[in-house]
Amino acid sequence: MSILVTGGDGYIGWPTGLRIATQTDERVVLVDNFARREWVESVGSTSAQPIVSIDERLAATREVHGVENLSFVEGDLTERSFVDELLAVHEPATVVHTAAQPSAPYSQLNGERANYTQHNNMQATRNLVWGLHEAGLSETHFIETTTTGVYGAPEFPIPEGGAVMEHEGNRDSVPFPAMAGSWYHLTKSHDAANLRLANTQFGLPISDVRTAITYGTETTETSADERLRTRFDFDYYFGVVAHRFCAQAIAGYPLTVYGKGEQRKPFVSLEDAVEGLTRLALDDSDTRPDEHVVYNQTTRPISIVEMADTIANVAGEFDLDVDVTHVENPRQEDETHQMEIENDRYMSLIGEQRQSFESGVRDIVATLIEHRETIVGHEDRFLPDVLEE
Repeated sequence: MSILVTGGDGYIGWPTGLRIATQTDERVVLVDNFARREWVESVGSTSAQPIVSIDERLAATREVHGVENLSFVEGDLTERSFVDELLAVHEPATVVHTAAQPSAPYSQLNGERANYTQHNNMQATRNLVWGLHEAGLSETHFIETTTTGVYGAPEFPIPEGGAVMEHEGNRDSVPFPAMAGSWYHLTKSHDAANLRLANTQFGLPISDVRTAITYGTETTETSADERLRTRFDFDYYFGVVAHRFCAQAIAGYPLTVYGKGEQRKPFVSLEDAVEGLTRLALDDSDTRPDEHVVYNQTTRPISIVEMADTIANVAGEFDLDVDVTHVENPRQEDETHQMEIENDRYMSLIGEQRQSFESGVRDIVATLIEHRETIVGHEDRFLPDVLEE
């Protein structure tokens, strides 16, 4: 038996697979087709901190951490024959599914990218859960990173799991309605529904980990050697807002807050995200629940303006003079939306927050200063909308 980590070359997948391998003697198998590297290159960008080949990563894992149980398989999860062979050979006790095209802006570029995103993401998940069922691996724990984006931005607190519906005196718990705002986020809404169905029909134990906006450049394991570093995207399409703001600070641009910027978004550090996935992956099969369980993988919501002010203050510690400016909001959104999202189940899982937003920003700024030649002079990668104004 083994543990499969899909998307094992990715931002979250690589450090998750690495941490799991350092904490177990079980075989840990990374799976990827290197598509993320191609997507980022196709929009004219690159990872801010260089990432080496998977062979170099595995060699560094053995040399630095003494890990011998981590391996890699290259393949496309949208190909059913590949998935069937993968499951037959490795018979995983656990699958940590982090593979996906994760960019909302990329999925919105045109119809071709929207179709690709939806086919890629949903086909991979369907192939895996049906493959497990038809291979007789009905006790395999299936853990998927979906997204808090499936919730949208409702005007009421977001539960960690189902919602309670009342009608004519009757009450029942129902799946939270999909209110996603992009073609990418809708793939995860569909995945969430399919995972619930897979649990109901196949009996697969499912952990639906709804991952918030993830920030940070490193984890305890990846910081041990440059060859172990995970990718760090800062461009308009694949870089999350916190990472783009940090890139703006390095390049000397004001941090451009849309409108009032008081709307809050859920955030989680890379360190905290990896810890949660690792704990789920190594959970004892005798104690984990058999049902479909939702985890809101966030430590706390942060407003956009608070995020910008924090980044500006941290940049000042590195002698960077950064201003925060407000520009007209091109999006249709409530600029004062105070998101409330329950995360008790996830916080119980990880025990405590391991890295604050401020600490994560400090790591990001230090990393980007080290690789500032990737940032400075390439502002079109992360400021296309501002440069066009």
